[in-house]
This record gives sequence, C-alpha cells and structure tokens, in this order.
Amino acid sequence: MIVVKFALPKGHLGTDTMKMLERAGYQISGQDRTYRPGINDPGIELKILRPQEIPTYVSEGVQDVGISGRDWVAENKADVEVLLDLEYSKVRLVLAVPKTLIMVDSLSDLVRRSAERGEVLRISTEYLNAAKEYLKANPAYRELYGGAEPVVVTPWWRIGENERVMVYLSFGATEAKPPEDADAILEVVDTGTSLQQNGLKVIEEVMRTSALLIANRDSLSDPGKRVKIMDILTLLRGAVDGAKKLHIFANVKRSNLKPLLEQLPALKRPTISELSDPDWCAVNTVIDKERFIEMLPTLRALAQGLVVYEPRQVLPLEEIATGNGGPV
Repeated sequence: MIVVKFALPKGHLGTDTMKMLERAGYQISGQDRTYRPGINDPGIELKILRPQEIPTYVSEGVQDVGISGRDWVAENKADVEVLLDLEYSKVRLVLAVPKTLIMVDSLSDLVRRSAERGEVLRISTEYLNAAKEYLKANPAYRELYGGAEPVVVTPWWRIGENERVMVYLSFGATEAKPPEDADAILEVVDTGTSLQQNGLKVIEEVMRTSALLIANRDSLSDPGKRVKIMDILTLLRGAVDGAKKLHIFANVKRSNLKPLLEQLPALKRPTISELSDPDWCAVNTVIDKERFIEMLPTLRALAQGLVVYEPRQVLPLEEIATGNGGPV
C-alpha cells in the first residue's frame, strides 16, 4: 500500500493544526506523547516537526506533504506546491525598533540614521533570508550601499560584504535584544502586545502569513500518492470552507418562494422540498456566513421556522475532481 508522509508542525501552529485536522474528520492519537502520532487513515504516516523545517523536508521529498507557515516557506525558499491557504494562525512579520527612536518611522529612516551617525545597523531575527532581501529592496539601503549584501551572522558562518549593516540570527526571545544587542528586530506578531511590553514599536510590515498546506512536486506527479494528497486537500479545503458557511433550513409559503429567491441571490441552487401542506415547501441551502445578517430581515419576512447551523465541512468535490481545486 502506498503511504503518504505528512509533516505536522509543533508549537502554537501545531495546536491550531490539530483542531483543523479534527474538523476535517481526521482522528489523531498520541500527539502529546510521540512525534509519530497515529491517524485514522492507513494511507497517511504522520510526523511532527518544527514548522521552520517542514518546507525544506517537503521540498526535498523527505516528506510528501506538510503544513507550515507562509513565512517559513518563503524564508526557506522552498520549491513546493502550495495546495491551500488554511486561513488560521494569521500573523504578521514586522520590523520593530525601540519606542525611544521617536524620529524613526520606517526602515529608510533607520538605515539613514545609522549611516549618518557612522554606526553599524544591527538587526536580530530568525528570518535571515527575509531580512536580507527586505534590506536590499529598501530605497535608502540601495542609495547608500548599492547591491552590497548585508552581513549575516550565525554561530556557524558569516556571509556578506556590507559591514555597515548586520543581520544576526536569533534563537528566540527576539523582543529582548534591543537596544543593547540590536537596533531593530524582524519578528512575527499577533496582537503586538509582547512588542509593546518590551518597549518596541512596529515601523513596517514585511509580510502577512498564515498556515499553508504544501506538497512535494514529485509526490504530486506520482499517481498513487497524488490520490491520497488530493483526499487530504479535499477534506482540509472542506473544513476551511465550512467555517465560512452556514447551512439554513426554512419553511416557506409557496406564494413567497419566488420573491424569496429573487430577493436573496445568495441562495444558489437551493433544494426545494415538498411538505405535507401543499401550500408550503422547505428551502435547504448553504450561504456565506458573512451574508447572514444582511439576509435575515428578508428571511424573517418571507420564511418561517428558520433553522441555522454551521457545517463542519463543505467539500468542493467537483472542483477537486476537475483539477480546479488542486495546486494553487
């Protein structure tokens, strides 16, 4: 039997991932005790890894499919197929400096300030590639240093030629680095509370990120593995879409049915069922959750006995089957 290797992330991203998998219908066991939890699908082999590692392992084919953040896919420059934005763990990758730098409101301000003072600009981050590329694309950096590579420093190597701008690898607690060990940090934030508590302010947003379902390109080309990967995609896409939909049931007088459908174009291809009373019928359909409040006055006026619930999944079977719901 062909088995697909599926890498799941540790940490905060891992907690949200387990919730999404459960919503999709998977039953995961032993994740608190082992890095190789069980799953109720014999065609899938799970392994828990750090989200920073997953894009590389998927790109190299060590894992067939995985879940990691968009930030880590970009940071690793991973050659993977992005199958689906899972739309959870939404955070921002930002550049932050001490609040005491009152006149610094952008990276350009920061670059020029350090150059004018004859000081080395030091940036601490886990995202070395993102920091380097963001610096090189900055107008002030290009004006002062041209295409010179900022120096990137880790415990194992040191690369780059522009000694006036240094990017240091952080192993965590990045917010604590300024001002003694760094002039700025490149870090992911959710609410920004941690930055504020450490006396920092955001001066630029580098990227918005969320969890992604990614796949190895060769695995997708393998007919046997592709079938299972498309199963995973279908169930997870159904869970993502289900969280944005509402399933509604309503009894409607036949005389009100046409006005109801005309006034509510969001009711796409509803199921109309007969009731024991020939003057009434039942309407059964799925709508966008964000449209419900807008539609409620019309439903109250023209329908009766409205029942609403959130579906666990809405499976896009036709789109996946035709390839429209495949790699994106």
